[in-house]
Amino acid sequence: MFKRDDPKKTTGKPNPGESKMTGDVKQKKIMTQPLPQILDEIDDSILAANEAAIDARKAAEEARQAGEKAAGEAARVAAEAISRVQKTATDALELARLLNSTIIEATASVQKKLGGKT
Repeated sequence: MFKRDDPKKTTGKPNPGESKMTGDVKQKKIMTQPLPQILDEIDDSILAANEAAIDARKAAEEARQAGEKAAGEAARVAAEAISRVQKTATDALELARLLNSTIIEATASVQKKLGGKT
């Protein structure tokens, strides 16, 4: 009926455990190194990952503090600028009121003089 594929038949894809050139099977690390050595390597990797995490947390905290400092400085500078703008606006409003008052007085004076000549 149907012919089954030969399990020894190659598919053209290299077997991950085989060398590309020779077809030799490369032994996995776990099969060639003693278990205590492998466990030591795992432990060292865990310690290195932990140190990296500590360093990352420290860097994140420093970045947060720098961001807060920058935000505080920006708020201070903005408050100073707003204060200067507010003072300028207050001075301009006072000058506008003074000018309005002067114009009203001048208009009244001119009307009085014009009214007396007719």
